[in-house]
Amino acid sequence: MSVLIALCTVPDRDAAARLAHALVEERLAACVNRLEGVTSTYRWRGDICVDAECLLLIKTTRERFAALCDRIVALHPYELPEVIAVDVALGLDRYLDWVSEETRA
Repeated sequence: MSVLIALCTVPDRDAAARLAHALVEERLAACVNRLEGVTSTYRWRGDICVDAECLLLIKTTRERFAALCDRIVALHPYELPEVIAVDVALGLDRYLDWVSEETRA
């Protein structure tokens, strides 16, 4: 199985906690790290916006990514949530095996 780190920003600590708990409980993620204090600058509908957000680092697998993405979209307070992922090129074998085990459907 191929392990991914998915990235998702949320507006606040409560949204981060709710989303992290749901993703782990539903086995779509093995672990979610919540990083507070992120400032995002982006263009939305023609305006440049600057907002305080929390960044979620979501450990999952390529096989579970589509379901993870669908669930984030369903639970997320934003109209267009950020959901992107990068492949984990290297890692401790036992940790990568744990991610795979914890995200089995």
